[in-house]
Amino acid sequence: MATKTLTIKPLADRVVVQPVPQDEKTAGGVYLPDTAKEKPMKGKVVAAGPGRMLKDGSLAKMEVAVGMTVLYSKFSGNEIKLEGEDYVILQEKDVLGIFE
Repeated sequence: MATKTLTIKPLADRVVVQPVPQDEKTAGGVYLPDTAKEKPMKGKVVAAGPGRMLKDGSLAKMEVAVGMTVLYSKFSGNEIKLEGEDYVILQEKDVLGIFE
């Protein structure tokens, strides 16, 4: 599988996340229609900005890096579509955790 190059570079402390698709059926085996599915809250970071600018002019180091799988707030960020793929642009503060 060829690696895609994103045509967008996030600024400051923003990250671009590609949501991980949700399961089509529940643990009990019931298939969910699209209208009943919840928004995904887990995704893979595909791009990250350089960091937030501090008052003294230095950059705060990002804790999130490309390739990490993260958990983010359900209704945070801005959803975009690039080259037929869905992405979410979030601020680093909207990332709740990193999966190991």
